[in-house]
Amino acid sequence: MNIILADENSIKELAHTIFTENYVVSLTRLGGLTNRSYCVVLDNGKKYVFRIPGKGTNEIINRQHEKISTNLAYKLKIDVDLLYFCSETGIKISRYIDNAQTMSPLSMQKNKNFSEAANLLKTLHNSGFDTGIPFKFSQMVETYEKFIQLNNGNFYEDYGDIRCQVMQLKSKTDKSSPSFVPCHNDPLCENWICDDSRMYLIDWEYAGMNDPFWDLADMSIETGMNDDMDTTFLTYYLNQKPTVNEFFCFMANKIYLDFLWSLWGKTRVPFNGYPMEQYSLERYLRLKNNLLTIKALYNLKKI
Repeated sequence: MNIILADENSIKELAHTIFTENYVVSLTRLGGLTNRSYCVVLDNGKKYVFRIPGKGTNEIINRQHEKISTNLAYKLKIDVDLLYFCSETGIKISRYIDNAQTMSPLSMQKNKNFSEAANLLKTLHNSGFDTGIPFKFSQMVETYEKFIQLNNGNFYEDYGDIRCQVMQLKSKTDKSSPSFVPCHNDPLCENWICDDSRMYLIDWEYAGMNDPFWDLADMSIETGMNDDMDTTFLTYYLNQKPTVNEFFCFMANKIYLDFLWSLWGKTRVPFNGYPMEQYSLERYLRLKNNLLTIKALYNLKKI
């Protein structure tokens, strides 16, 4: 991937400010869906990751909130060492992990990785911390809808009806949900990395207090788990097979997150074009199928 000259200049200037006795030797562009990240090597041999927020992200992401959640993850030893975070720009510097492997659906599906990911999420969920950052599903939906409208985007023909069903189901599960806990809220495979000894969960842009089943459902969707894998993963997390109500909450959260990220995909179309339309449509079609499934499984005649 190409190095953007403006990024290079900003990184060198910031590095000189923070690492006053050292200078940048090299930059290597890393992967990323919306943000731009670089491996930065200093003259003393130390390596860091500089994260530059993508265009349009600061309009829908609260960087002060992200900083709070990132610091918590660092303290819980879930994420790598954090060296710098600017709440105004969203630029972040963290320790670079040598021999790091970004997880994929195939690698994540190994039982060892299932187990470790479940334990890391459990550490986060059971930490007892209240970050003071509510993950406001309905508010985020409205924010994305307004952004789409302002950028002349379009909605699916049946969007109004599907939106109503999703919101009714959300109201139902919120009443029976466990207390909201610190959640990552976006644990896709690319946000899991591992070295020779352990796994890390990175990128806390959407973190906040939420139903823990959101993270578990997101893991299932992003990893491409089948029904047996779902049961295995939930059993690792719960230390027992899920109850009927637990599996219902798990299935419902699959619907919520696909609904929200389908809208998020629409917000990225002005910046990333057609691939994000495809991303959004894939999410939308899957949530509709899951709506039909959950109605049939739990005999929900009306939601």
